Amino acid sequence: MKDAADALARDIQLFTALLAEVLREHSRKRVLVIVERLRDGFVTLRAEDDPELRAKLMKRIDGLDPQTLSEVIRAFNIYFGLVNTVEEVHAHLRRLAQVSAGGPLWIGSFDQAVRELKTDGLSPQQVQGLLDHLIYLPVFTAHPTEAKRRTILETFRRIFLIAQDLHKRRLNDEELEERLQAIMAEIQILWKTDEVRVHKPQVTDEVRQGLYFFRESLFDAVPEVYRNLERAVRRAYGPDTGLRVPSFIRFGSWIGGDRDGNPFVKPETTELAIRMHHELVLELHLDRVRGLLRRLSHSDTLCRPSPAFLDSLDADEDYWVDTMGQSLRRYTNEPYRRKLAIIRHRLEANLARVRARIAGNPDDRPAGYAEVSEFLADLYLIRDSLISHGDANAAAGPLQDLIRLAETFGFHLVHLDLRQESRRHTEAVTELFARQPGAPYYQAFSEDQKLVALGEAIAHPHPFVIDKGTLTPATRETIEVFEVIARMRAEISPDVFGAYVVSMTHSASHVMEVMLLARLAGLVGRDPSGWFCQIHVSPLFETIEDLGQIDRVMASLFDDPTYRALVKASGNQQEVMLGYSDSCKDGGILASAWKLYEAQKKVIALADDRGVSCRLFHGRGGTVGRGGGPTYEAILAQPVDTVHGQIKVTEQGEVLSYRYANPETARYELTLAISGLLKASRCLIEEPEPERRDYLAILDELARFGEEAYRDLVDETEGLLDYFYQVTPVDAIALLNIGSRPSHRQDADRSLASIRAIPWVFGWAQARHTLPAWYGLGRALERWRNNDVERLAKLQRMYQEWPFFRALLSNTQMSLFKAEMTIAREYLRLARDQGRARAIYDKIQAEYQRTLTQVLNVAGLHGLMEETPDLRSSLAGRNIYLDPLNHIQIAVLERYRREPSDEAREQWLDPLLRSINAIAGGMRNTG
Repeated sequence: MKDAADALARDIQLFTALLAEVLREHSRKRVLVIVERLRDGFVTLRAEDDPELRAKLMKRIDGLDPQTLSEVIRAFNIYFGLVNTVEEVHAHLRRLAQVSAGGPLWIGSFDQAVRELKTDGLSPQQVQGLLDHLIYLPVFTAHPTEAKRRTILETFRRIFLIAQDLHKRRLNDEELEERLQAIMAEIQILWKTDEVRVHKPQVTDEVRQGLYFFRESLFDAVPEVYRNLERAVRRAYGPDTGLRVPSFIRFGSWIGGDRDGNPFVKPETTELAIRMHHELVLELHLDRVRGLLRRLSHSDTLCRPSPAFLDSLDADEDYWVDTMGQSLRRYTNEPYRRKLAIIRHRLEANLARVRARIAGNPDDRPAGYAEVSEFLADLYLIRDSLISHGDANAAAGPLQDLIRLAETFGFHLVHLDLRQESRRHTEAVTELFARQPGAPYYQAFSEDQKLVALGEAIAHPHPFVIDKGTLTPATRETIEVFEVIARMRAEISPDVFGAYVVSMTHSASHVMEVMLLARLAGLVGRDPSGWFCQIHVSPLFETIEDLGQIDRVMASLFDDPTYRALVKASGNQQEVMLGYSDSCKDGGILASAWKLYEAQKKVIALADDRGVSCRLFHGRGGTVGRGGGPTYEAILAQPVDTVHGQIKVTEQGEVLSYRYANPETARYELTLAISGLLKASRCLIEEPEPERRDYLAILDELARFGEEAYRDLVDETEGLLDYFYQVTPVDAIALLNIGSRPSHRQDADRSLASIRAIPWVFGWAQARHTLPAWYGLGRALERWRNNDVERLAKLQRMYQEWPFFRALLSNTQMSLFKAEMTIAREYLRLARDQGRARAIYDKIQAEYQRTLTQVLNVAGLHGLMEETPDLRSSLAGRNIYLDPLNHIQIAVLERYRREPSDEAREQWLDPLLRSINAIAGGMRNTG
């Protein structure tokens, strides 16, 4: 372990030296000197606070011009990117070394998870039943879009590969020097590439950003994940048990479909996003078909393809001659090449059609494949035929990988979820009712009356007579979204869409209103054969109050005869989304975590009682304050008997590049999540251990105490929001070109209700408070303990025995570690009312210290993150550059806000935005 840590430290020193060399040669004359003096000065300050030295360093920063500051910040930012890359390389190499050693692998590996199933006595039949129920569905979102540009991600990918090569084989001196020069060349490119976007991204830019991870990483990672799980199953249960690993990984996206508060996501935007997904997946499938065409050169004079395969070739003869215009002599004796040439031509026809439509020139020629099942049928024929004449090894390589990819990604790539706030649907439905002769005012109805009226309208053959041209623009746009759903399902695949998410769901009618709008587009209704439903609606519960009444709303829905019929017609599965971000902003981390925990139990119990399958959709952000944290631990921390083989979770912002930019890391992250899902889903095949009622009762009290403490800060502390807007860079975050979504739901509204959860968490993190992730927990623990030794012992047992409580306190430790109250105090310089700001800071600082003490006592630790030393070391190492960055940001914010004119402020905007970007990279958080 020490050798690995030493090797990592050496590589970080090496890359730091290479960066210094680039700065020496290519930066302004003083930049490297300033970087090193600031770094060394703040390292000294961290060892022992010295107000005189701090003032001297701030004076140095204050004397720098905007351009020099921008270069200093860029140097720090590149350092963070290099450290991130080196850490990923070493983590990957450590995993390879463990695999090569042949022993048990790390916790969260497939090897560990499947061996545990075997050790616990689960039979192959039970394991197969578990595998058959699995669905793992990460959903990529764009709020905020990852702060790194694609070109930066590509450069770091090249550095990753070169750095890996430094360790994977022995190099002579000349080869070593070549690799070091190659790394330095890439760092030089980074230095001369602007990492900050000049323009705010359009939604289509965000779609392309999301597609990057599929093209560069996931299409390589996913087949290997399946292969590794198959190996683990064979090792544990033997090769002859017949255990089969189905294709259960799916991907979703909100990019181009999430219109809640984002005025730039139009119906045509969603349509374009779907076609861009279709285009990319066809391109990627084609690449692999071309590779197989070169590879599968079997001659029918040397092997005998299966009768089914030969029959298929005979059936394709007209297509070969008439459509493709090929000679009968081409590939005469190479049947697999002949078949693959046909497959290639068909995919190319699909690709030409979608490209024409993207370009606005509809091509009405028939597609090569009407649906992905036809493509898969051809691949299965080739596979089975190869196996039939003893070439199973040829079938098990790239061909099986392509089958896995087609089963996973289809022709749609991702299931695009759509999201809109409930108020928009209510307004549209109100207008539609109002335009019907003699119709009563919909808004005047009680909830029960609304459900009756909506149910009758959905069941009616012609619910409304409307002229779309006379509708208000907002209602017309809302209806057009559902028309896009119908059109894209018909054009590409029924799988192109996932769920229609209704944010701010307060009542059952909010879901039924969506069903009525879907009825107008022909997506739901009744025909002679009965009910049909081609849309899945997912209510989103995201405030403390809404989470508390989730059972009332869902019971009302499940008991509504029309809705129940529609759910049954769509597969009898209900998805329910839980919002971590807004609930945390609303009531604090403790109340949020507990209300989410209780809500899951309530909704699963309701669904089970009504005979409906229920999948929970976890709207988790990258940071702890938005539900983030390690995925493996998070899945295991879910309530007992609520993870029934399926889990859907958002992957947001910086998480995308950290988890998915490199296929090596993507494999690891997917493996951890799937292993957690396997373990958490054992309730499907065996009776789970009942939850401890005493633990539940304690958390109930703690949550109440925590919420009171948090609300005392955000609701009762005079000037708290002024403090937030003044001592954090939240005003500048809105100017940072990292996402298309506005930072506030309503312009000019600076209330807590209006500000989005992302800038709320982002702002506090930048100013090193990180309070959304821990505030109130210390007060709750202290109040419940009340200096009682036995109560402390009880909490310590809970920490050791209950995954939920352990994950909560582990994540809190990480957030406390990232907070720096000494640096947070320096941001008080930006407050207008120093006295009030100092009082608020003192209140926050006291709760920080209280939380630190209580968490360490309960966890039985001497210092934060003792149980995760590698992560602790990684975060601690970043502080040597984060500390000066925070002080630079304070100085720049002060100047930016002080300048009287827009023109004067403009010169400070560039270093300000770069400082936000760099601190986010250093903390590995953008919100």
